[in-house]
Amino acid sequence: MSVREKPHVLIVEARFYEEIADELAKGAIAELERRGATYERISVPGAFEIPGAIQFAAQSHDELDVPTFDGYVALGCVIRGETSHYDYVCGESARGLMDLSVQYGLALGYGILTVENQEQAWARAKVDQKNKGRDVAGACLDMIALQQRFGVSEQ
Repeated sequence: MSVREKPHVLIVEARFYEEIADELAKGAIAELERRGATYERISVPGAFEIPGAIQFAAQSHDELDVPTFDGYVALGCVIRGETSHYDYVCGESARGLMDLSVQYGLALGYGILTVENQEQAWARAKVDQKNKGRDVAGACLDMIALQQRFGVSEQ
């Protein structure tokens, strides 16, 4: 595991629905700060690109050859449209993140909302409602704690 005293987390935001992404990030950042973690943010065009960006980041190491990040928070929103594109984006982004978690032992918080409409998205994103940004940041930190407990980190 990292030689850092505080977990360092990468937030990867899909910016396709910018206002929803901002609200998810607001909840995630508040939770990371509340729990004493540090973080960096990057953005990608959409949910489909999140697993690739996390893979790139997971391969990076600092000058001591320590992984740059202890965990990753994936934030985005996919709203069902008129075509099957929704199904592919939802399924492949979820599969990609699960593969990273299982194959490479990454501590991940999965915060890609998959909803039918904007009303459902806002109910889940708003910090004064379901606050999924907070929830997934907490999940990421909990997974980092499990890695530390079992003495493992990304490979």
